[in-house]
Amino acid sequence: MRKSVRILTVLATAGALAASMPAAANSAPEDTPAKGKDIRNVIYLLGDGMGRTHVTAGRERFYGAAGKLNMERLPVYGAVSTYAVEKDSDQPALVTDSASSATAWASGVKTYNAAIGVDSYEKSAPTLMEQAKKAGFATGNVSTAEITDATPAGMFSHALLRGCQGPTYSDASCLPKNADGTYENKPADTTLITPIAQQVARNGVADVIFGGGLSRFQPDDEKAMKAQGYQVLGSFGDAGLSEQTAASQQVATKSELDKVKKGKVVGLFNRGNLTVENAKAKLPAAAAEKQEPTLAEMTKKSISLLDGASKKGFLLQIEGALIDKRSHANDAEQTLDEVKAFDDAVKAAVDFAKKDGHTLVVVTADHECAGFNIIERGTFTNAEAAAPPVNVDSGNTANNSTPSRAGGNVLDRTRSTGIVNGAGAGDAKNFAPATFRTADDPAGVKDGSPEASLWLTYLSGNHTGADVPIYAFGPGADVFGASQDNTDLYKKMYTSLFRSQPAKQQH
Repeated sequence: MRKSVRILTVLATAGALAASMPAAANSAPEDTPAKGKDIRNVIYLLGDGMGRTHVTAGRERFYGAAGKLNMERLPVYGAVSTYAVEKDSDQPALVTDSASSATAWASGVKTYNAAIGVDSYEKSAPTLMEQAKKAGFATGNVSTAEITDATPAGMFSHALLRGCQGPTYSDASCLPKNADGTYENKPADTTLITPIAQQVARNGVADVIFGGGLSRFQPDDEKAMKAQGYQVLGSFGDAGLSEQTAASQQVATKSELDKVKKGKVVGLFNRGNLTVENAKAKLPAAAAEKQEPTLAEMTKKSISLLDGASKKGFLLQIEGALIDKRSHANDAEQTLDEVKAFDDAVKAAVDFAKKDGHTLVVVTADHECAGFNIIERGTFTNAEAAAPPVNVDSGNTANNSTPSRAGGNVLDRTRSTGIVNGAGAGDAKNFAPATFRTADDPAGVKDGSPEASLWLTYLSGNHTGADVPIYAFGPGADVFGASQDNTDLYKKMYTSLFRSQPAKQQH
């Protein structure tokens, strides 16, 4: 194991760079922490769906085989198990979703897939961010997904179903079903069926909120947030309209974000999830999506707002959500770019931690997505498949493209256009890997060619049960250098913030 540190970080995605940089560009010695300092701040960075292979492929793509991503340069390394449990039981469910995983590290309890902030028996469990806020810490929640989506929601809301995001209530979105297909009775704790957007707008758990999901909110939510002292970037809509549309709402912009200097702030930069960096880079300069900040930019701004806002310190969660959403779509090119964008956010957090000396940064994932694999050049997997695995999350607006194995043009996703293991588009062996040049490849090598050295394939259109990596930096980081469960992350972060044993959870 590498040396230890004490900094806790939640991290999201940032803009992707070209794969043509020299192999040695990021091969400096590992970062080392200052020793003997107290923990005041915890930054928890989460690459949604980011398994060990996602990290390896990202490193090789952008820095070469001998290089390292920023997260890999942190001195503490370990692994995290991610399983959920079945509803109304403690029976393991070996493959988690983002909601149950977020509940594990945010509240320290195992729960059923789709549940947020409740245990498997539907009992509400306090979150680390709620506890930190109550104790006087400044708090922040940042994501490239809708801020009401499962991972960010896990820190500052409670819901029986993750789909209960808002803007309005419906049984289908907010109530689990019984075995006979009928809906459960509404719980006595009505918070658990209150749309997440309404909870976020009224509970004041996070002082800084950056992400997407404007369409989940309504003018009354903006009014509630302003009454609590928030500066609301953009507009949640026209109070005179019964249904808010893109025309009635105004998304926040990077230029507005740049002007913010202090205080409680909410900025929602897209009506849905933020735009993937790869696609955003290809848009004309006048496109609205160009006004979205990167994850690294949101990370820097949130740290600047939280640092010094409380004498106690701060807790910040940062999610790079689109690694998962592009992995569901088996979109290797955009997946790689989102890993790079997330890693840029990690650097922003660690740069602050190095200067501060009292910040614990933790970098990990909630689960692995899609069975991402690096295979030998010239070889094939799933060679008998006539089509890629089914994208089970295609209803998600960030994840509704047709899967492809090709590098190259991301706008043409109708079929595999990469290396073909067989003759003709209709051949049963036309399901091929995606191939990408790396920082080690000669200058003339192109994505999608047989000469490209990075050959990638997926085994699934959904999550897997693989353990995920964890990296840490700062005072106290050494405790994360272990093989641990995701519920242990709550206990370790709690102890880091409060210097005591974690509060007992009521099950």
